[in-house]
Amino acid sequence: MFSKKYQHGFFSLLMSATMAFIMTGIITAINVGVDPHFIARWLKAFVLAWPMAFLIVLLLGPTVRGFAQRICNRE
Repeated sequence: MFSKKYQHGFFSLLMSATMAFIMTGIITAINVGVDPHFIARWLKAFVLAWPMAFLIVLLLGPTVRGFAQRICNRE
């Protein structure tokens, strides 16, 4: 399929899309309610949030993963 060297980028893409999709949906529903314009508002929020989420996961993911590993490996 894909080379292992693309794993972090592909993971970042999928994780950021999933998180941005769920979070923008929930936050949009809480802030403006579910009305006839809900889907349009949600998609607009998602399109704005996803690129930022992708960069955050792509750039900070390895640091956060290393931090979590250090915490979890303590005995």
